[in-house]
Amino acid sequence: MPVHSFPTPPPTPAVLIAAGDIASCNSSGDEATAALVEGIDGVVATLGDSVYTRGTPDEFAECFDPSWGRFKDRIRPATGNHEYLTPGAAGYYEYFGAAAGEPTQGYYSYDHGAWHIIVLNSVCWEVGGCTDEDPQAQWLEADLRAHPAQCTLAYWHYPRFSSGQHGDSDIVSAYWRILAEAGAEIVLTGHDHDYERLAPMNAVGEEDLDFGMRQFVVGTGGASHYPFPDSPPPNSQVRDATTFGVLVLKLYQDRYEWEFVPVSGGSFIDAGSGVCHP
Repeated sequence: MPVHSFPTPPPTPAVLIAAGDIASCNSSGDEATAALVEGIDGVVATLGDSVYTRGTPDEFAECFDPSWGRFKDRIRPATGNHEYLTPGAAGYYEYFGAAAGEPTQGYYSYDHGAWHIIVLNSVCWEVGGCTDEDPQAQWLEADLRAHPAQCTLAYWHYPRFSSGQHGDSDIVSAYWRILAEAGAEIVLTGHDHDYERLAPMNAVGEEDLDFGMRQFVVGTGGASHYPFPDSPPPNSQVRDATTFGVLVLKLYQDRYEWEFVPVSGGSFIDAGSGVCHP
């Protein structure tokens, strides 16, 4: 009898949808980005400054919940500086509950498909300090040892490198170094209200196309736009400061694909792929 062969189905990726600097009662941008998220299955990573201007319980109820609140059961949040304008980021921790981690920490990790995902609190002075000797950095090193995945992604609010209005954040340099030395692949951030993709870089910020980490700034969640103040630095590959949207990452066993998806009417896009380090 003839032997029939059937094509192997393509692998199904884990999907991560990311944006920061999201909701404001003075903007309709968060409603526009929420319409995007609603049509995409996957975990939702909020990259800080979920709601403006102070992250109060009322702002979460009145400005965040009507748009992005519909995804609350699949949001894995990171805190930003605006949340801490309410002492202890109490509104943020009250709204997201256990999904946001311990209120005295705000950092945690989870697995998504084959990938290990790490969420850090870049408002680090609020949770013990910002050096490689402080509790969060020690936790990060221990978490990486406990989860030796081939593919690792981290996200937080302040960008280590950015050509946007706020610029580079040296305050998170310890976390960048620890992750780079551990062979992590991707870092996602917000804070600057723009989109920027930077070349893979090593522990000290030098381009390293073979073993460096690729960073995305995705402050495009809908609150507002910040113009770029200067011409792009050498490691900035793609940037846009006029489009709200979300970054969609498809995470495979040993590789990834990214696509910036603009809101309805937007024309800016960015897409590509990369492989995980051995």
